[in-house]
Amino acid sequence: MLSKPLVLAFDTSAAHCAALLLWGDTVLATAHEDMAKGQVERLFPLLEEVLAEAGKNWQDLNAIGVCTGPGNFTGVRIGVSSARGLALSLNIPALGVSMLEALAHGQKGHSVSILDARRERLFVQRFIDGQASNDPNILALKDLDPTDTQINCTAPLEIANATFHIPKTPVKAVAQIAIQRLPYDNPRPAPLYLRAPGAALPTEPPPAILP
Repeated sequence: MLSKPLVLAFDTSAAHCAALLLWGDTVLATAHEDMAKGQVERLFPLLEEVLAEAGKNWQDLNAIGVCTGPGNFTGVRIGVSSARGLALSLNIPALGVSMLEALAHGQKGHSVSILDARRERLFVQRFIDGQASNDPNILALKDLDPTDTQINCTAPLEIANATFHIPKTPVKAVAQIAIQRLPYDNPRPAPLYLRAPGAALPTEPPPAILP
């Protein structure tokens, strides 16, 4: 493994477009833009701006880090497919990191990472010293254990006896975890989907093709 690999990490799994360039343990450039839509058009210009700010180009990169969700279906697909395409064209590894992992990164002892899954449900995963102790799952808000002593989340939740750790730049943790996983020869990153898409499939039969 390189002593100071250069990793470009990005996240489009929620209503934002975020990117960060990490050289070893040094952040060279970062950007975060809130947006409900338009990530597919904005992502690559944003990545090029981050590279330019640090005086780097695509050929300088040693790896790509990408947030694989859970989150917005379209946003997750945009991020993962972009990372896989970049890895293929640059001949470098792409490493997928879930947002639940990123939220727990660097935490000591037992903690639980939480993301809003809407409809009074949560994406939840437990960790010990930042390492997953179970698989991610969906939990009803009412079933969340109020005795958990440390909760990692992207927004405060009204839960008694909880201490909230709210990281300012989860995409930095994506880059840091990606570096820890180098060298990497496992399968390419894949979206982390914990529930079926909200869009319903068409129920009408397809049109008949006339001879």
